[in-house]
Amino acid sequence: MKKSIIIGLSFALGLALVATVALAWGPGFGPGFDRDLSGPAYSSPPIPNLTAEQASKMQTLTEAFLKETEPLQKDLWAKRTELRNLWLSSNADPAVITAKQKEIFDLQAKLQEKVTNLGLEIRKVLTPEQLTQLPAFSQAAGFGPGAGFGPRMGMRSPMGCW
Repeated sequence: MKKSIIIGLSFALGLALVATVALAWGPGFGPGFDRDLSGPAYSSPPIPNLTAEQASKMQTLTEAFLKETEPLQKDLWAKRTELRNLWLSSNADPAVITAKQKEIFDLQAKLQEKVTNLGLEIRKVLTPEQLTQLPAFSQAAGFGPGAGFGPRMGMRSPMGCW
C-alpha cells in the first residue's frame, strides 16, 4: 500500500514538474512572432511623415518586387532541395555538387540585385528629410548599408527562407 502511494505521488510530482516547465515556456514561436505575421519581426520601423501617396507607391513597388522575384525564389528552393539530395546521395559526383552550388549562388546574386533595385526605387519616392531617417528603416528592411537579411526584403516567403 505504501509503495503504491509513493509511486503515485512520484508520478504526480513528475507530471506537475513537466507541466510547469512546458507551461512556463509559453505560447508562440519566439520574440516578434505574431499569428498574422505583423509583429515587430515582420515589419519595418515607420518612416516619419510618410504621405498616403508615398505609402501607396512603396506598397506597389514592394508587391511588384514580390511578384517578380517569386519565380526566382521557387527556383532557388528547388535547387536547394536538389543540392540537399545530392549531398545525401552516397555516390554523388563532386563536380555536380559544385555546379549546383554555383547555380544557387547565381540565383542569390540575382535576388540580391533585385533587393538593391527595390531599395533604390524606394529612395526615389522619399523626400530629402525622409532620406535622413532612412538608415534605420533600410537596415531593418534588409537593404542599404549594414543591412543583413532583414525580415521583409531578405527574401522570406511562404515557401520559407532562401
